[in-house]
Amino acid sequence: MAKATPVDDLREPLSLVSLETPVGVLRVVGSDRGLRAVLWPDDKPGRVALGAVVHRPHVVLESAVTQLDDYFAGERRSFELPLDLVGTEFQVAVWRSLLEIPYGQTHSYAEQARLIGRPTATRAVGAAIGRNPVSILLPCHRVLGSGGSLTGFAGGVEAKRWLLDHERIGGGYR
Repeated sequence: MAKATPVDDLREPLSLVSLETPVGVLRVVGSDRGLRAVLWPDDKPGRVALGAVVHRPHVVLESAVTQLDDYFAGERRSFELPLDLVGTEFQVAVWRSLLEIPYGQTHSYAEQARLIGRPTATRAVGAAIGRNPVSILLPCHRVLGSGGSLTGFAGGVEAKRWLLDHERIGGGYR
């Protein structure tokens, strides 16, 4: 599903569309290889590796928007999109591990570290999760701090809470 793109391959122009959602306007970015990023309204610059971005339609983005709309309507629990992940091997392994967290459930950062076979790398796993370029699709919102605390999230803690509540009650917001 997700292949890593070499960082030196960031010269390709990317397509971008915006999507109005219950958690704010998301900017969805993609390449001919797949979805590169889902950016939040207050996303920190540089959190996601991007090259040149142009506002224009793209078949990958059209599919991403449809699937995200379905997710927010409570009609989708997983996504079927090619991903164009840019990161280190470790980061990509951490991001892929997020797919192991079932819809409506949560894991801790320590559980994610164990899941990738690196039980002592909790902090490194947390740092990688913080740079997850395709939030929601690779569900980093399902990862909680020790004791179930809502920790940092690129979209903000309130967006994280909304996504978790949405999944627990079955969704259906439009």
